Amino acid sequence: MHLMTDEKAQSKEEFRVSGEELLKKVKELIAAGNARRIIIKNEEGETFIEIPLTIGAIGAVLVPPLATVGAIAALVAKCTIVVEKK
Repeated sequence: MHLMTDEKAQSKEEFRVSGEELLKKVKELIAAGNARRIIIKNEEGETFIEIPLTIGAIGAVLVPPLATVGAIAALVAKCTIVVEKK
């Protein structure tokens, strides 16, 4: 018996960006509309924030996470954005 897991239906992409590019790249990924979750990690691989994205997550719902991303961008020199896609 073979069970299909959600992991097979998902793909992941990673982007290494500077702190200056972080907010711009996150906004681009959200606008693309095919991301399920965005995870921002520091250079050591520790997670700063995970932003779950759903079809209904637009507008005011994303303002607090984007403010947090902006604060992280001010603190880090380099980081990794992990994008889980549908």
